[in-house]
Amino acid sequence: MDGSPVTIAPGMDTAQESIANTRQWLEKAVIGLNLCPFAKAVYVKDQIRYAVSRAETSEALLADLTAELQALMAADPAAIDTTLLIHPQVLTDFLDYNEFLGVADAAVAELGLEGVLQIASFHPQYQFAGTAADNVENYTNRSPYPMLHLLREASVERAVAAFPDAAQIYEKNIATLRLLGPEGWRRLGVGPKIR
Repeated sequence: MDGSPVTIAPGMDTAQESIANTRQWLEKAVIGLNLCPFAKAVYVKDQIRYAVSRAETSEALLADLTAELQALMAADPAAIDTTLLIHPQVLTDFLDYNEFLGVADAAVAELGLEGVLQIASFHPQYQFAGTAADNVENYTNRSPYPMLHLLREASVERAVAAFPDAAQIYEKNIATLRLLGPEGWRRLGVGPKIR
């Protein structure tokens, strides 16, 4: 993927718009609300690769994912520490996306990258198990588009070691979003809207 603008689908964003909307979500929600205390460092150092997949099928997305996993492994971590693989045209239904996560983890294993790379999940309809669809805590993982976040295990370990209360991040995020509420989330103007 060469980063040149492409039309995603009729009525959909271009690749450049998808990246711009994702960056805005990172700035205002993920970093702005401190939902991930590790995100700011790689963001300000410009170490995030934004890849927009043109895939319209899960098979094509798997091919793009495999290519992005290999590209991340080949890259100097000082230049590219993490990758956001944004895929606006495929797995737009959260249940389909959630099923694909097993395929994504299998791809990591097949490439011999278990313990080296991992995949975190973000989706506009993200729903944690045991929660109602409209529960505000789901918004900690709700992004403007379906995306797979490719992370280096070594970077995750360093970040967790530097943040002594890493296990409490999820609970803090829930409290932050409950305090913000639906109207506060709407005012941010990023990601999917709270009903």
